[in-house]
Amino acid sequence: MSSLNVAPLTDRGVVRVAGPDAARLLQGLITADLARIERQPAVFAGLLTPQGKILFDFLVVKAGQGFLLETAGDKSADLSKRLTFYKLRADVAISDVSGEYGVAALWGGPVPAIEPPASAFQDPRLTGLGWRGIAPAPFSWVSGIPGATAATDAEYHAHRIALGVPEGGRDYVLGDTFPHEALFDQLGGVDFAKGCYVGQEVVSRMEHRSTARKRVVPVVGSEPLQSGAEVKAGEAVIGSVGSVAGSRGLALLRLDRVGEAQGKGQPITAGGIPVMVELPPWVRFGIPVRDGTAKV
Repeated sequence: MSSLNVAPLTDRGVVRVAGPDAARLLQGLITADLARIERQPAVFAGLLTPQGKILFDFLVVKAGQGFLLETAGDKSADLSKRLTFYKLRADVAISDVSGEYGVAALWGGPVPAIEPPASAFQDPRLTGLGWRGIAPAPFSWVSGIPGATAATDAEYHAHRIALGVPEGGRDYVLGDTFPHEALFDQLGGVDFAKGCYVGQEVVSRMEHRSTARKRVVPVVGSEPLQSGAEVKAGEAVIGSVGSVAGSRGLALLRLDRVGEAQGKGQPITAGGIPVMVELPPWVRFGIPVRDGTAKV
């Protein structure tokens, strides 16, 4: 049996939303249906602009009489302020508690056996990602988990990239990306039946009209790739590379342009390096080609 890899994620932060109105407040703001947290330990969600673009992405887990939102560490204070902006008269306490908690990614082994005050939950985006751990700081993630093997955040991101799961700030620009482009619709991050939330009309329209032309997808190069490199089909820029792990990376691309290039036999390159676009097996979309069929 393989050992459980445990990687502390020092670049992640935590926001606490607690109080009698916490669930109602979040349900009216975030893209996911918070009611699912009664049937599963956590949900993946985002907070959008009124124009439907992702301001923050996060994992939500129940914690006592409230919730913990695990998000990018450099965005946790801004997320706390944004939620407070929407608070109005709701009986809710909102605070950035990043200094009080540590976050870790766990994968590759058996279900982690963690004793309180630490907790672990299945990553709600994709089973293959493994688990997420949250514990009051300081917590020794490796010595505190029987059978755990220390891993680095770089190893975790290589694991995430290999699975094709994007992350805000690394693979798409927060504040300038629609949920469909960031695969929220594929990873359970948006609910199309829950009712109103900030930006809901735009997201619903994109879903029903199938107007998402760009998507974050895996690319594999003939050489190591560089984050930020332009992706071209022939001479036309069709996107850019986000996070990378050696010759593998994630890139936000115009999939119609990918299909055109494949149909014409044009090379696709990232920073001058030939790449192949490989859709993960779990996605429910294909690469459109000129005759209207989908190349998967």
